Amino acid sequence: IALNSQHQNIINEMDKDINRLSLVADRFSKIGSKPKLEAENLYEILDNSVQYFRHRASKKVNINYSIEDKSIQILINRQLFEWVIENLIRNALDAISNEGEIFIHCQKDSDNKVIIECRDTGKGIEKGLFNEIFEPGFTTKKRGWGLGLSLCKRIIEDYFKGSIFVKWSKRGEGTIFKIILNSI
Repeated sequence: IALNSQHQNIINEMDKDINRLSLVADRFSKIGSKPKLEAENLYEILDNSVQYFRHRASKKVNINYSIEDKSIQILINRQLFEWVIENLIRNALDAISNEGEIFIHCQKDSDNKVIIECRDTGKGIEKGLFNEIFEPGFTTKKRGWGLGLSLCKRIIEDYFKGSIFVKWSKRGEGTIFKIILNSI
C-alpha cells in the first residue's frame, strides 16, 4: 500500500510513541538502583524533549528553549534526566490548560554550575506548597498519583547530586522551576 506523506508522518509519530513507552518501562527499572552516569550533552537532551512535546501539545502552546552554550556537558543518566525534563514540561502543559507558553533556559554560572529554568504561564503554585509539591503522593490534579515531582527530586538530588526547587510562582501568572547541576 502506498502511503502519502501525512500517513507516513502519523506512522512515524506512532513509532516514536511506542519507543517512548519502552523507554518509560526502562526508566522505572532504574529507579531504586544506582544508575550509570555518563557525560551527556545538555542541548541534545533538551532539543529532543522539546521537539517531542511540540508535536503533541495544543497549537495554542508555545514550547521554546534557549541554551547559552550548546556544548555544555553534565554527568547524568540520560534516560532519567530526560524523564525530569519531560515531567516538568508535562506539568507545565497541565498548568497552562492547553494555551500559553513554556520556556526553558540553560546556562552555566560563574561557579561552573549548570542552571536550568523551566518557566510556564500557567495557574501558578501557592507559596506555602513550594516544598510540599515534591512529596510523594501530593497532587493538585484530578487524575494523578503525585509521583512526578517527587521522582524528579530524587533523580536530581540523590542520583545527580544537584538541586531542584520552585524559584518563583504567582497565582494566575505561572511558575519557574530551577535545577542546579555540576558541569564537567
